[in-house]
Amino acid sequence: MATAPAKSSPRKEKKAYSKETYMFWFESMYLMRKFEEKAGQLYGMQKIRGFCHLYIGQEACAAGSVSALRKGDKYITAYRDHGHPLALGTSPNAIMAEMYGKETGVSKGKGGSMHIFDKEHNFVGGHGIVGAQVPMGAGLAFAEKYNKTGNLCICYMGDGAVRQGAFHEALNLAMLWKLPAIFVIENNGYAMGTSVQRTSNVHDLYTLGEAYDMPSEPVDAMNVEAVHEAVERAAERARAGEGPTLLEFRTYRYKGHSMSDPQKYRSKDEVEEYKQRDPLEQVRATILSKKIATEQELEAIEQKVNAQVEESVKFAEESKYPDPSEALTDVYYEADYPFILD
Repeated sequence: MATAPAKSSPRKEKKAYSKETYMFWFESMYLMRKFEEKAGQLYGMQKIRGFCHLYIGQEACAAGSVSALRKGDKYITAYRDHGHPLALGTSPNAIMAEMYGKETGVSKGKGGSMHIFDKEHNFVGGHGIVGAQVPMGAGLAFAEKYNKTGNLCICYMGDGAVRQGAFHEALNLAMLWKLPAIFVIENNGYAMGTSVQRTSNVHDLYTLGEAYDMPSEPVDAMNVEAVHEAVERAAERARAGEGPTLLEFRTYRYKGHSMSDPQKYRSKDEVEEYKQRDPLEQVRATILSKKIATEQELEAIEQKVNAQVEESVKFAEESKYPDPSEALTDVYYEADYPFILD
């Protein structure tokens, strides 16, 4: 029977974080959760068409990464891509409008759920071809190193993407050239509907980086503090010129691979077991137990976020569809080459 990824080893140390950080984590993760729940409802109502992959259960992966990195760093991921730009600060209105295919969408209604981009927040897209974003992530990191920006690129992928040859090619070149990259496997246990145990002789996916002498480690990605700490360590290495890191975020999705997934490959008991470790509820419990904030403060955040999500639906509903002529724009980009490689 298919099983979920094993829990990673306990953190070696516990750090103290500010109230500001905890409140960012809570609000960011709550926004992702409520936005995705609403998106699921709207898909069922046929307001959102095409493919739609929800991030419910994996929110700590994005929230913990953003809090550990800095403005200027680049983000790239696969097609489960609503959560990352929300954590980065992209307007929920623009993302919802994009999912509706409206002209006010963040990709002008041309990308839909799977191809969200936001240049302002350095989100270089969700990408629909499995594993295609991995060499792109290496390329983005190469550009940061070449231009001496001090920034890095964090590149996310699912556990299925590590079966692609491009994954191995990208890791090899990233280590060869010591690129400022963080490669993240968001291992939710199932590549579409087949467990890691049934697709690979290697179950600890982080060990794949060892073939290239790349520093690699597993991370309990149901815990946002653990995510933050792992990304922070990897970022320090990258900025010091020591090259890339491979992180295996051991996480879980509570919904199917996509909205059309009947989820017959896993049991309800398995899903419920992981819900006992819900990343959003862990943050809420920590905030209250440590008296970082009151229940009333958290409720105020929830009310604000709930209103934001409802506003995003209203905005999308009232926005216009693009003019058909827009299909012929944004196809090519004209630019002078900024540099010539030796």
